[in-house]
Amino acid sequence: MNKPKRYTVTAALPYTNGPIHIGHLAGVYVPADIYVRYLRLTGNDVVFIGGSDEHGVPITIKAKNEGVSPQDIVDKYHAIIKKSFEDFGIAYDNYSRTSAPIHHETASEIFKTLYDKGEFVEETTEQLYDEKAHQFLADRFVTGTCPKCGNEEAYGDQCENCGTSLNATDLINPKSALTGNVPTLKQTKHWFLPLDKHEGFLKEWILKGHKKDWKPNVYGQVKSWIDDGLRPRAVTRDLDWGIPVPVEGGEGKVLYVWFDAPIGYISSTKEWAKREGKDWEPYWKDKDTKLVHFIGKDNIVFHCIIFPTMLKAEGSYILPDNVPANEFLNLEGNKLSTSKNWAVWLHEYLKEFPGQQDVLRYVLTANAPETKDNDFTWKDFQARNNNELVAIFGNFINRVVVLTNKYYNGVVPEPSELLKVDEETLAAVKAYPDVIASSIERYRFREAGQELMNLARLGNKYLADEEPWKVVKVDEQRTKTIMYVALQIAAALSTLSEPFLPFTSEKLKKILGLHDNEAEVGNNGLNWNDVSSKEALLPTAHQINKAELLFSKIEDETIQKQLDKLEASKKANEAANKTVEPQKDTITFEDFTKLDIRVGTIVEASKMPKAKKLLVLKVDTGIDVRTIVSGIAESFSAEEVVGKKVTVLVNLAPRKLRGVESEGMILMTESTDGKLVFVNPDEANVSNGLQIS
Repeated sequence: MNKPKRYTVTAALPYTNGPIHIGHLAGVYVPADIYVRYLRLTGNDVVFIGGSDEHGVPITIKAKNEGVSPQDIVDKYHAIIKKSFEDFGIAYDNYSRTSAPIHHETASEIFKTLYDKGEFVEETTEQLYDEKAHQFLADRFVTGTCPKCGNEEAYGDQCENCGTSLNATDLINPKSALTGNVPTLKQTKHWFLPLDKHEGFLKEWILKGHKKDWKPNVYGQVKSWIDDGLRPRAVTRDLDWGIPVPVEGGEGKVLYVWFDAPIGYISSTKEWAKREGKDWEPYWKDKDTKLVHFIGKDNIVFHCIIFPTMLKAEGSYILPDNVPANEFLNLEGNKLSTSKNWAVWLHEYLKEFPGQQDVLRYVLTANAPETKDNDFTWKDFQARNNNELVAIFGNFINRVVVLTNKYYNGVVPEPSELLKVDEETLAAVKAYPDVIASSIERYRFREAGQELMNLARLGNKYLADEEPWKVVKVDEQRTKTIMYVALQIAAALSTLSEPFLPFTSEKLKKILGLHDNEAEVGNNGLNWNDVSSKEALLPTAHQINKAELLFSKIEDETIQKQLDKLEASKKANEAANKTVEPQKDTITFEDFTKLDIRVGTIVEASKMPKAKKLLVLKVDTGIDVRTIVSGIAESFSAEEVVGKKVTVLVNLAPRKLRGVESEGMILMTESTDGKLVFVNPDEANVSNGLQIS
């Protein structure tokens, strides 16, 4: 596309059955926000659209489990997600929700248009039915074994292990998520979008038209789908939560969530346009509009095949120019999991790291899973903050501002003759807007973020090489030139950092006496292109303000708290998943009475030589003091067990272990985290030798 007249940018609608975590941010929302902020800074007409996806089966499951209504669930999480985005600086023009009346109207209208045009196929099919729950089982109400990869926990719409899109009837050994029952097949009527009918269009539009400009991971997944042969896809579901099917025969059915959800972009745009007094249609129907969808890789098929097919079939809408989907972000080497609480939740981060939104934005951009899955670790988070944001970016700005206030009371000095190093440095600064823009426009945000940091590195190197703190003692005029050049770099950073570090950019502009609103402050506002075109970003005699720290060092203790939090989640998951050993064969009372179990006290303990697991214990059983060899050395030291009251099986036949005769057994159990625990009587007046029966 040549230079677009306007941009419509969408970010995947987050699902309102839980809050936002860093995987969502890295995959979708941070890159989308960088792109939009850049477009605004370069003077483009852009609308950034989002909203909450509030329909579908997972919400009804969560509501059922919590004993509340689906509306209660979506209201709760819509509020949390919306506030998290606002606090994190995701600069939507409109953030709506699919439960809004305007969305129900828009989705129903598009369905009816396609229905009236004969674009749907009506079929009576056999669907899985839970006899115990007396209802058809929509995709997420069914789990079973994936026929492609063998994952035994695949859902009825998609296997989250291999990414294969499924129908519930494809699953091997399906079972109901409602009751655990094996479902039966029962006939029901639904409407389908015949994707096979549009296969020729999709091949021409994507496989030929976007072979060179779409990301390889996106193009590859779409090509795989098309090469496998497209099949009709159901657009309705037997469910009572969602948008009712608006045609005759649709009673008791709703629009399939992935038919209704992407239409949420359109309804949210309508909501924005109505509020702002604009016409929404050019943003969705004018061929000079560039439409870009930011999504994660699990949504590629819906945004690249199903939604475009819907728009093409409707006839009046434009198609996406690009769908720069990212891969997945892992956490500390493990897959992010909402259900297992293996995540860094945005609303919790904002509380635990107040004022440090940009640190997370920077780290997630630096580790963005743009072409393959990537990993977030708290140690890397700390290192990038301390070694890059603090030591490079923050250090450069602090030195420039402190020295300018020290030498010139905060007034930008007039430079004398520029030396070659000054001219080369200023020329390099002017090149950065195009360098960073090139990366952003190709959706290489990680690369763009590193180029921004390279500009800060340039500033640090310039100061380190020119040493104004030394030169000021011998050449006042040269010092003025050095500080003037350094201030131009600082001003460039204040503008070029805005897409990546919006809170830092705003703070830096205030320090430098720059403002966004030119109408209020004369010519002190800067846009993206000014950095390469203006002679001086901070003119001579301009007054700057006092220094403030842009970033602060993150200490080891802070990071350890986060690691401890994750470790607690891991242990809780292990405890929840730990299986109880089944009951052993039944014994008679006479069998039990043969066991002589007594209270004892460990009076001596030593490590068994050359044995990792064994302690040699002297135990006062009340009958005698005897030797017992116990395999507890990996859980307890010899010193800490002396004086411990224990439960002892005293009439166990002696046996030799590594040459030491053991005359009994200490009774132990194991905690949920795998640690050995003594089975012991805690009452203080229980004496050695008492029998346990």
